[in-house]
Amino acid sequence: MMSEKRIILTRDDITKMEVDAIVNAANSRLLGGGGVDGAIHRAAGLQLLEECKTLNGCPTGSAKLTKGYHLPAKYVIHTVGPVWRGGNNNETDLLKSCYISSLKIAVDNNCTTIAFPNISTGIYGFPKKQAAEIAIDAVQDCIRENEFFKTIYFVCFDQENYKLYTDILMSDE
Repeated sequence: MMSEKRIILTRDDITKMEVDAIVNAANSRLLGGGGVDGAIHRAAGLQLLEECKTLNGCPTGSAKLTKGYHLPAKYVIHTVGPVWRGGNNNETDLLKSCYISSLKIAVDNNCTTIAFPNISTGIYGFPKKQAAEIAIDAVQDCIRENEFFKTIYFVCFDQENYKLYTDILMSDE
């Protein structure tokens, strides 16, 4: 039933989200970095880094799970988005795979509430509007196929992404 499944857009700090799982836009080593990745590692504490060291990295388009440690979220789903290289290097499919892989891990670990950042739109340079369309389409497809999720959040840190997501979600209604 669609009425029980919701997509919520918020402009917030993903490390403050009280959900079953937050998604980390990680690098392939999973050892922290800048942007969302660095913020999540700082907020979760050193235990997150120690657990990530045991995962042996993660390929682009895939995802791996850790505990949330000092975060309000029970889990962190680490996904590695593609670096934008002009659009002819499978970037679109790899970004879509980030969302699908993360949602599958959420289902496998009984995470009915999940929060996504704007994967690959920072230092990785993915065009923000295209990335928002891919993210929204992937999540909406999953919700249509799966009764499992209660709430899926898109957490935008900046006004530009928030407006892009707002415009796309409003046009879908």
